Amino acid sequence: MTKFKSDFLRTLDERGFIHQISDPEGLDRLASEGRITAYIGYDPTAASLHVGHLTQIMMLHWLQATGHRPIALMGGGTGMIGDPSFKDEARKLLGVEGIRSNIEGIKAKFGNFLTFEEAGGNAIMANNADWLLELNYVEFLRDVGQHFSVNRMLSFDSVKQRLDREQSLSFLEFNYMILQAYDFVELNKRYDCVLQMGGSDQWGNIVNGIDLGHRMLGRQFYALTSPLLTTASGQKMGKSLGGAMWLNADMMSVYDFWQYWRNTEDADVLRFMKLFTILPIDEIERVAAGDINEAKKRLATEVTGLVHGRAAAEEAAETARATFEAGTLDLSLPTAEVSHAELNAGIGVLNALVKAGLAGSNGEARRHVSSGAVRVNDAVVEDERLSLGENALLPEGVVKLSVGKKRHALLRPV
Repeated sequence: MTKFKSDFLRTLDERGFIHQISDPEGLDRLASEGRITAYIGYDPTAASLHVGHLTQIMMLHWLQATGHRPIALMGGGTGMIGDPSFKDEARKLLGVEGIRSNIEGIKAKFGNFLTFEEAGGNAIMANNADWLLELNYVEFLRDVGQHFSVNRMLSFDSVKQRLDREQSLSFLEFNYMILQAYDFVELNKRYDCVLQMGGSDQWGNIVNGIDLGHRMLGRQFYALTSPLLTTASGQKMGKSLGGAMWLNADMMSVYDFWQYWRNTEDADVLRFMKLFTILPIDEIERVAAGDINEAKKRLATEVTGLVHGRAAAEEAAETARATFEAGTLDLSLPTAEVSHAELNAGIGVLNALVKAGLAGSNGEARRHVSSGAVRVNDAVVEDERLSLGENALLPEGVVKLSVGKKRHALLRPV
C-alpha cells in the first residue's frame, strides 16, 4: 500500500478505491497542501443511478469528508450522445425532455452523500448542457479539435474493441471523448477543478482531458480511477437476475435493495464494507471477523441507510427478520396492486409474478415455476396455469408470492 500523506488519498487507498492515478506524488502533494476540487460525470441514461455507480459516489463523499470540494457533473449535454466506451452498439438517443427528467431523478440521491452549497456545504451540482449546448461548432473544431489526434483516439481500448468487432462507431459517438475532455477544461475555468475521477474504463477519456487542459490552459490536471468491481463469483456489480439494482425507491423497493446486500457473497463482505459504508476501518474489520451472517445484515443496513435513510433501512431489516426468522407475514414487503375485478376473474400466477416484480417476463416466471422455486402463500406451485382468485387472499387481505427462499412480494387488491 502506497504511503500517502493526504487524508484524501490515504482514505481512498485503505478502502480499496484506487486503481490508477496519473501523478500520485503530485496529486498527493496538492491534496496535502490545500483544498482541491474534483469531479465525476454521470450521464442521465436512466431516471436513477444503480449500485454500479456507488463506488464513484462514495469517492466524492470521501473527497468532501477529507476537506475538499466535489462536483457531481450531470451530463445534460453528453447524455444526448451517450458514452460509447466498451459498448457493443450505440445507445438509444434521448430527447431533451427525457434527459431533463432523468437528471431530476438522479439528483435526489446525491444529497444523502454530499452536502451542497445550498445546505451549507461546498459540493456543486453542475450540468454540462450549460456550456456544451452553447458551443459554436466551427469555433469548437478550431479551438478544441486541433488538439486531438485521430490516430491516438483510434488506439484507445474502448474504441479498438468496437472496431475489432466490426461494430459501427458513429461520428456522433466518436465526438463523445472530445466533449468529455472539454468538460474538464470548462470545470477548471469555472471552479478551478484539477482532478477527474471515474471507473477504470474511463481512463482514456480522462487522460484526454488532462492533455487538453495542458494544451489549452497550460495547467496540470490529474486523473484517478477506481477498479471496475465484480463480485467474488465474477458478476458485475449493480446487476442481478432481475435486472439493474436501482438506487431510487420508485424503481427498486428499499426491501429488495436491502436484500441485495444481505445476499452478498461471504468473500465480498469485508471489501464491500470498506467501499460502501462510512464505518471506521477498525470497526469494519471487527464486524467482518465475526459471524458472517450478522456481518451481511450490518452491511445491508449500513448501505441502505446511506442510500434511503436510516429509518427505511431499519424497517427493511425488520421486515426481513420477521419474514425469515419469525416466520410471520410482514405487510411491509414489496407490494403490487391489482383490481378486485381482476382478482375476481382470476389472475394467472405467471402474470402475478411479473406484476409483483419477481420475474421480468412470463417466460422467466414459467422457468421459476418449472424449477419448483415459486410459492403462493408458502405453498409450492407446480402448475404454471394456476389462477389466483379471491380465495387465495390471506386473512390480512393479500396474496404472498415467493421465488426461492429470499424473494417475496405481496399482491393486494384495491
